[in-house]
Amino acid sequence: MLNTKGIVVFSGGSAANNLVDVFEAVRENKDCPLSYIIPISDNGGSSSELIRVFGGPGIGDLRSRLVRLIPTEPPSPERSAISSLFNHRLSATSLVDAAGEWQSIVAGTAELWRGIPWAKKELIRSFFNLLNLEILKRSRPSSTFDFTSASVGNLFLTGARLFSGSIESAIYLLSSICAIPDGEVQVVPSINSNFSHHIAAGLANGEVIVGQNNISHPTAATALDMPAVTVLPDTTTSHRIRHSVDHTEEIEDANIPGTHPSLRQRNIKFTKDEDEDLPARIERIWYINPYGQEMLPPANPRVILAIKDAQAIIYSIGSLYTSIIPSVVLKGVGEALRSTPARHKILILNGSLDRETGPSSSPFTAFDFVEAIARAGEESRGNPWRLALHDSLSDETFTSSLATSATACRHDLLVPDTSAGPNLNTAGGDSIYRKYVTHVIHLSGEGAPRVDRDQLASLGIDCLKLYGRKSAKGLMLYDPQALVGAIEAILGKKGDAMVLSRSRRNTYDG
Repeated sequence: MLNTKGIVVFSGGSAANNLVDVFEAVRENKDCPLSYIIPISDNGGSSSELIRVFGGPGIGDLRSRLVRLIPTEPPSPERSAISSLFNHRLSATSLVDAAGEWQSIVAGTAELWRGIPWAKKELIRSFFNLLNLEILKRSRPSSTFDFTSASVGNLFLTGARLFSGSIESAIYLLSSICAIPDGEVQVVPSINSNFSHHIAAGLANGEVIVGQNNISHPTAATALDMPAVTVLPDTTTSHRIRHSVDHTEEIEDANIPGTHPSLRQRNIKFTKDEDEDLPARIERIWYINPYGQEMLPPANPRVILAIKDAQAIIYSIGSLYTSIIPSVVLKGVGEALRSTPARHKILILNGSLDRETGPSSSPFTAFDFVEAIARAGEESRGNPWRLALHDSLSDETFTSSLATSATACRHDLLVPDTSAGPNLNTAGGDSIYRKYVTHVIHLSGEGAPRVDRDQLASLGIDCLKLYGRKSAKGLMLYDPQALVGAIEAILGKKGDAMVLSRSRRNTYDG
C-alpha cells in the first residue's frame, strides 16, 4: 500500500536530472509519492524569447525534468521517440534554418515524428499549430520570434499553457503524453502562475544582479543590452541596483511599459564559463516585479501541501541560488519547512563549486550552503535574518558574535563562532539551522566544498561523507548506489538500511 507521506525534492533542472534514478530508487523502497519542486524564474536561453513574446513562467527546468522522468523500462520505441522530440533543439547557428525546421515539425513532416503513433502525433501537433498561430499574430516589423536554439518541449508547454490558461494543466498534459506514473511522481512549479517571475541577487559589495541568467551565467551581448549603466542606491535595501538606460528602438513584446531593461532581452545567449567569477559573494535572493522592486510572491499551494505531508525533505545538487533558494524563499515555504512532520531534511552538497558559490578567492563551505537555505526560509516568513538569528541565540552569544572580526562576521549577517559550541543552539540543541537542514551528504575530493563536521555538529546537523568518482572534466560526482544507501540510512529503510553493495563498501563514511 502506497505510503501517503511522501518525499519532497527541491531542485532545478539539468544537474539534478543526474539523480532522478537515485530519488526513484528511494521512492520505490519507501513506497511513497515523490514531489519535485521546480522554480519558474529561469529567463535564459530560448526561455527568454518565449517570456519576451508570450510572458508567462520560465518553463525550461519543468520540461527538462518531465522529459527525464519518461520511463525507460521496459524499452519502448514510442517513449524514446517522444523523448527525442521534446528534448530536441532547433538550429543554433541559423535563424532561417531554425524557422524552417520548426515549420516542418508543425506540418508533421519532420523526421522527429517517426515512431510516434498517429493519434498522439496529431494531439501534440495541435498545440504546435496553436502556438504557431499565436507567434504569427504577434509578429511585427520590429519584433519577430527568434527560433534559434528553441527547445521543442518548451514550445509545446507554451502552446498547452496558452490553450488551457494554466501551467499546471500544461504540465499534466505533458506528463500524460510522456507516460509518467500518475500518483507516484509529480513535478510541481514552485509558483502557479501565468505571469513571469524574476529574481535578483544582492552581493556582499552592495551590488544587485537582475535576472536569473545574469546571476548564474555570464551573458553575451544582445540587441537589447543597454550601454549606459549607472549604479544608484536602492531605497528598499542596503544594496545598489544597476539601472540601465534604454537607447534602443521600441520593440513590441509581452513586457509592460517600464519593465527593467535587464528583463527585456531577446533570445539570451550565455556561456557556461565557470572561470568568470562574480565580483563578490551572493548574500541573498529575492523576487522582483517588472520595475525591479522587491516582492514576496506566495508559493504554489501544492508546494505547501507536499511539504506538510512529507516524511523527508531533500535539497538536491544544482545551483544553490538559482535552483534551490528561489523555491525556499517564497511566502509560506519557510513556515511549512519549520512545521512539517518530516524529521529528516537532507542537503546533498554539490561535488564542486560554481559561479554562484564563489568567488574563487572566497569559496563557499558546507556551512554557507546551510546558512543560505536557513536565511531564505526565514525571509520567506518575513523574518529578517539578523533578527531571526538573534532570536535563536542567547543575548550573550549574539553580543559576542557581533564583536568578532570581519572575517568571522560576513556580509551583514552573523557567522556562528564554532568555539562557542553548544551556546549556538537553542534549548535542546535545536538550532535555527537544524530547522531547515538536519543532515548533509557530501563528497570528499579536490574541488568539493569544505565541510567542517564539528561546526555543523554544534548546530545539530549530521554529516555523511561519500567517496565519489571524477568526471572527464575532473569534477567530483556521486556514485548513485552509494547515494541511495546514504539517503536510506538516514531515512531508515526497512531491514538493514546501512548495508551497501559489497563492491561499494568503501564509498560510505557514516
